[in-house]
Amino acid sequence: MADHMRADLVRDALDLAVKRGLTSEDAIFHADRGSQYTSGLFRSTLAGHGIRPSAGRTGSCFDNAVAESFFATLKTEIGTTVWNTRDDARRDVFAYLGYYNHDRLHSTLDYRTPHEARVGYRRGLTLVA
Repeated sequence: MADHMRADLVRDALDLAVKRGLTSEDAIFHADRGSQYTSGLFRSTLAGHGIRPSAGRTGSCFDNAVAESFFATLKTEIGTTVWNTRDDARRDVFAYLGYYNHDRLHSTLDYRTPHEARVGYRRGLTLVA
């Protein structure tokens, strides 16, 4: 969370995800056509991590339906709080993300948490020669 939407913000977020082992070799990063996602800095970051970029057509709401659904859920479940500071907002949003990923069951994931689905997906992979 920052007070800007520059490319270095999404680069730093991607670097953190890679550092935490939250990506795989065949990862694809799908985003809209915002300037931060189409910047040379971000494209080179993707390439450096071996992640393929993906962007949908301009004006297509279907490409980002999952992300839009998540943000609608976040806004509904965290409430309409007005925080005094960015640090207060950051603390509450990160606490919510912990709940969302580790405790909240999702019907589209067969009533598992995102964490359970991710761990189960990795375990279910079979490598072939």
